[in-house]
Amino acid sequence: MEIDWERLRNAAVEAMRSAYAPYSDFPVGVAGLVDDGRVVVGCNVENASYGVTLCAECGLVSSLHASGGGRLVAISCVGGDGEPLMPCGRCRQLLYEHGGPDCLVEAVPRPLRVAELLPYAFGPDDLVAAAASTAPRVPSRLLRWRGHGTVFVHRDLAGGQKVWTGYWDRSTGEEGKETGILEEAPTWSDVDAAIAWGRARTSRVILVQEDGEMRWVGEGDPPGRTEAP
Repeated sequence: MEIDWERLRNAAVEAMRSAYAPYSDFPVGVAGLVDDGRVVVGCNVENASYGVTLCAECGLVSSLHASGGGRLVAISCVGGDGEPLMPCGRCRQLLYEHGGPDCLVEAVPRPLRVAELLPYAFGPDDLVAAAASTAPRVPSRLLRWRGHGTVFVHRDLAGGQKVWTGYWDRSTGEEGKETGILEEAPTWSDVDAAIAWGRARTSRVILVQEDGEMRWVGEGDPPGRTEAP
């Protein structure tokens, strides 16, 4: 996408003129080119308690989503003199979230990628990776059984406290062979953690309540049912 930096900077200057900066007397305006071609703007809005001051980029990102979302392709940020101004550290993080590492920021003598302004950035992909690393894992020796059998989640006692545990039953052995328990679960205080352990192994998860009643908590509809319980 071709970037008209002059147009973008003019929009940033216009936004800067609307800034609310009575305490610092340092107005800031920013304009961003979105991947669908529209331009969104923002200005800094100060506050008597200083710490809740909003940078211009905060307004830019709000405007981005209030007007339809999308990804930022390029931004021009200016100060009171109308010249390019570098976003602060917090705002670089905002730009990384909503424009990614390749979003361009006007600078002298050349535009800079957000990846250059915020190297080794923490972003959404890191959260996905962290979630994957803490997800319940199936031991390698049991991987061939993933998707088979049934997990039963039930109450137990540990250290005098009621906890949730379970076991993975190899209930799909051929002709009665290789039946029995594949794996015993650890214990949790939270039933959702126990259910997640089960679903990492098979879609067939049964919750055995304290009164002995069984409830389907697996994925999709229970076997033999066309609607959810």
